[in-house]
Amino acid sequence: MYAFTIGARRYAFGDLKTLLAKATPPRSGDQLAGIAAESGEERVAAQYALADLLLATFLEEAVVPYEIDEVTRLIIDSHDKAAFAPIAHLTVGGLRDFLLSDAATNQRLAALAPGITPEMAAAVAKISGLQDLMVMAAKCSVVTRFRSTIGLPGRLAVRLQPNHPTDDPRGIAASILDGLLLGAGDAVIGINPATDSPARTHQLLDMLDDIREKLDIPTQSCVLAHVTTTLALMDKRAPVDLVFQSIAGTQDANKSFGIDLALLAEARAAALALRRGTIGDNVMYFETGQGSALSADAHHGVDQQTIEARAYAVARAFKPLLVNTVVGFIGPEYLYDGKQITRAGLEDHFCGKLMGVPMGVDVCYTNHAEADQDDMDTLLALLVAAGVSYVMGVPGADDIMLGYQSTSFHDALAMRDLFGRRPAPEFEAWLARQGLLDAEKRIRPRELPGSFRSLLPQAAASPSFPPLAGEGQGVCRRPQVQAVSPAPPSPASGRVGAPAVRVAKNPSHETQPPADQTSTTAHKPMAVAPPIHSRTHRPRACRRLAGDRAHARRPPRPCPRARRRARTARRSAARGRSRGARPSGPRGRERRP
Repeated sequence: MYAFTIGARRYAFGDLKTLLAKATPPRSGDQLAGIAAESGEERVAAQYALADLLLATFLEEAVVPYEIDEVTRLIIDSHDKAAFAPIAHLTVGGLRDFLLSDAATNQRLAALAPGITPEMAAAVAKISGLQDLMVMAAKCSVVTRFRSTIGLPGRLAVRLQPNHPTDDPRGIAASILDGLLLGAGDAVIGINPATDSPARTHQLLDMLDDIREKLDIPTQSCVLAHVTTTLALMDKRAPVDLVFQSIAGTQDANKSFGIDLALLAEARAAALALRRGTIGDNVMYFETGQGSALSADAHHGVDQQTIEARAYAVARAFKPLLVNTVVGFIGPEYLYDGKQITRAGLEDHFCGKLMGVPMGVDVCYTNHAEADQDDMDTLLALLVAAGVSYVMGVPGADDIMLGYQSTSFHDALAMRDLFGRRPAPEFEAWLARQGLLDAEKRIRPRELPGSFRSLLPQAAASPSFPPLAGEGQGVCRRPQVQAVSPAPPSPASGRVGAPAVRVAKNPSHETQPPADQTSTTAHKPMAVAPPIHSRTHRPRACRRLAGDRAHARRPPRPCPRARRRARTARRSAARGRSRGARPSGPRGRERRP
C-alpha cells in the first residue's frame, strides 16, 4: 500500500502498478484502459508518493507477475546488481536529482545502465518535466555500429524510408536517390513492404543491396518484414543486413506479434552468422510504440508508458543497431493530441537512452489525431536538442503506403543546420566523395554525382544538377525529378534493373528532352515530384486533410436522413414534372406555375 496526503484528503494506491498508473501525466490510452488518475490532485499525490519510493522496491515487486511473463523474468534475471549498487540507496526523486546534477556524466550513466530497470526509468520520467527529460537524455550517448556508426555525440542519422503502396521498384528507387542526394540513409535504408510476401521481400532486399553496392554506400539496408520471413530468407542466403521486428513490453503483447524471446535470439544468431557488417555486429532493428500492449489487451493493468519502457529491456537484451518508437503512429485512442505525442516522444527517448538503448524516434501522427505538422516540428527540434540518435526521412513527410505523417529529408537537413549536427562519420565521408558537401561540410548538392550517372543512364545526359534556391542560403528546394522508368530485368539475376531518372535543368520551366534522351523501354514514365519548397508543394493544412493522391480521402457521404430527404425530393420532382411543374431552388424544391 502506498499513500500520500494532500490537505485533509489521503490518497491510497493499492500496489506498485496502480501507483505508476495514477502518477502518469494524462494520456488517452490510460483513460481508455480505466487506470488513469481521476483528478489532477490524485495525480500529484501519486507523483509525490512515487518520488519518495526507494529504487529497490522495483526489484521486490513486479508490475507483471514473474511467473507468467518472460519479459519480467528477463528484467529480473538480467539485472546487474554491481551496476545498480551506486544508486541502490536512492529514491525515485533522488535518482532524478542525480541525473540532473553535474555528477551525472556520460561515462557514469553508461556504467549505471545495466542496473536500471525499465520501471525505474519510467518512474523518473513520470515526475519529470519536458525540460528535465531533455537535459537527462542529452547526457546519455549510446553508440552502435554495422557499416556506419550511430549515436556519436554531435551526430544525427536519418533512416531513409522509401515506402511505396505497391512496392513499385521505380517509385522506391526514386525515393532512395532523392534521400541520398539530401543526406538521408546513414542510419538505414529501410522499406516497409506493402505485403509480407517472402518473394517480394527477397526482391526488395536484392534491389537495396544492388543500389548500395553500385554506389558503394557505407550504410545498412533492411526490409521490415516479420522476423519469421527474414529468418526463412536468411536460410536462402538473401542479403539481409538487419533483422527487424516490432516488440512490446509483455509476453502476451509479443505473442500477438507472433514472436517470443527465443525466436528473436534465433534470428540474431542467424544474422550474425552472415557476417555482413564491416565495422560492427549490431544486427537487430526494433520498433516500439506506446499503446501497442493495450491494443492487444495484453497490458495487465499497467500504464502504457511503463509497458513501453519494458519493451526497451527486450531490445537491450539483443544489442540492436537501432531502436525507435513510432510515437504517434498507433492513433489518438492512445495519444490523443500533439501535446500528448510530444511528451510521449521525450519520455520514450529518455527511458531508452538511460537504459543503454540506441534510441531514435519516428516523429509522427495520423490524420485523425488532434495534431499537425507544427506539433511535429516542435517535437523534432526538442528531440534533436536532447541528442536523439536518428529520425525518419520520408519523401514529403507523407508516407503514402502506411498513410501517416512523419518527417522529411528537408526536416533532417534543417535540424542538422540548426543544431550543428553531422551525419554518421562513414556516411559523411561518402557524401564528400560524391561532391554533395560544400566547403563548410553542409549537405548542398550542386550536380548529379558521377556514380549516380553510371547507375542511371539517362541522368548522364543532363550536364548539370539544379542548384538549391538561394545558392547556399538554406535547404528549401529539392531537385525536380520529372519521370522514372525501369530498366529491363537482368536475365542472369532476375532483379529489377536500375531506374532511369531525368532531372530538369530549370524546375520552373519544364521542357521536353531531346529525342535521343527519351527512355527506350516500353514502360510508361511515372511522374514523381513537381517543383516544391521545403517538405511539399502543398500547404500544411492541405497535407493534413488531403494527404497524397494515393490515399486521399473520399468526399464524405451524406447522413441517412439527408439521403432520405434527397430521395423524397427526387420523387416529388418526378411527380411534379409529370404534372407540368418545374423544379427550382438548391435542394430540389418545386414551384407551382
